[in-house]
Amino acid sequence: MQYVFRLAFLFLLFTALVASCTSSEKRKIRAEKKQHEKDSLALIYDSAGADPRLDAFMQRLHRRSGFNGNVLVAKNGKIIYQHAFGWADYLHKDSLNITSQFELASVSKPLTATAILQLWEAEKISLDQTVDEFFPNFPYPGITIKMLLSHRSGLTNYLYFTDKVWPDRQKGMTNMDVMALFEKHKPEKYASPDVRYFYNNTNYMILAAIVEKVTGQDFAVYMQENIFGPAGMKNTAVYSKAVYEKIPVKVIGHDRVWRRSVVQNFQDGPVGDKGTYSTVQDLFLFDRALRDGRLLKMETQDSAYVGRSKPIKTLFNYGYGWRTFDPGNHQVVYHTGWWHGFRSLFIRDLKKDITIVLLTNLVNASLLHLDELYEILDMPVIRQAAYSAQGEFAGDE
Repeated sequence: MQYVFRLAFLFLLFTALVASCTSSEKRKIRAEKKQHEKDSLALIYDSAGADPRLDAFMQRLHRRSGFNGNVLVAKNGKIIYQHAFGWADYLHKDSLNITSQFELASVSKPLTATAILQLWEAEKISLDQTVDEFFPNFPYPGITIKMLLSHRSGLTNYLYFTDKVWPDRQKGMTNMDVMALFEKHKPEKYASPDVRYFYNNTNYMILAAIVEKVTGQDFAVYMQENIFGPAGMKNTAVYSKAVYEKIPVKVIGHDRVWRRSVVQNFQDGPVGDKGTYSTVQDLFLFDRALRDGRLLKMETQDSAYVGRSKPIKTLFNYGYGWRTFDPGNHQVVYHTGWWHGFRSLFIRDLKKDITIVLLTNLVNASLLHLDELYEILDMPVIRQAAYSAQGEFAGDE
């Protein structure tokens, strides 16, 4: 009899667990559906109601300054302007559309920093851990994750020395390949760790390698499962030449001269510092996911937006994955990007809840002529050359 009661108890317990799991799964599905609906509503755009000043400015930027790419401007969570200008591939005369995927170049860095900070929140890493704790043969002691995030490692840029030592220029390097090259060749550092700010791609290439070491996942897979998917970024992916013979996007990077498309090479293999392909709409959804606290806690984000070095012109600095502009009463975080025929700009005005995304595939100076755009949006000019050494606005473009 006791045996029967025990079986009955175990059966009831199993039934309760199954019901609990089923209920939990149903709640998750309902939450995902609700979020999908919210993301879809966020992307609704009525061109008839767009601010004509924004369109007039962008048309001039396209016509006079050669802007070729996509733009999105949002305020208070609503898209107030978006448009696609020009060619995705000049050779084939393919036009861009609003969901065209661009190489983000260094705008990949805020996404990589988000991955690292997620692992920190999950207590899987400490920001004070050093690189050689993950890669024991790494030849430079004392370089912490915190220094990598804020570009204070003092390491040289891997793009400069791998160009001379990588044996097969037809084969894309992986992040682990680059780590092995650092171990073998030990290129001279730019400076000692944590002495000064020195921006370079090595820091974020290593951070992506650390993500792979800690999670046991390919960086592209981790990003899809933990950032792109949860943020609703359906047209975003990490693509590496070490995996793809040809990166599977239709937008081609072009140099200043239209006839010259920029050919991808072995240095398009490493990711984290670059290698993320996305759209203006998906970056807007990333902005909303951060503001909603869906990817990182708000206090974690606040720490990422704190400048970690001596400010440039008293206003510009670098936090954890974000360039910062902070005159004391108007905080803006942003990032620029420039790589193999692509140039990008992603701006988030944290005070006024304004998001600006400009992605281009023709490298020219068009993104340096945005003062009027900032004026229309009643926000500060985010351009270092517009300020004196004392941080006073000069305004000359």
